[in-house]
Amino acid sequence: MARRDDLTGKGPQSGNTVSKSNNKVKRKFNQNLQKKRFYIPQEDRWITLKVSAKTLKTINKKGIQAVLKEARKQGINV
Repeated sequence: MARRDDLTGKGPQSGNTVSKSNNKVKRKFNQNLQKKRFYIPQEDRWITLKVSAKTLKTINKKGIQAVLKEARKQGINV
């Protein structure tokens, strides 16, 4: 199961953990993913998506139908 956002496709990023003595060790910054169910009244169905917290804020602002429309326009199959 990939740690990717279903709508935006964003995944983990890599970077360094820097200690007080300035030693650098590679690490991964994972997305804050949540598994949520959304009801789409136009299609009269529920869908389950794995989305990041940032995408959830966008869905709350624009609405699920508008966000799905944008994702489908970009070629994401939802």
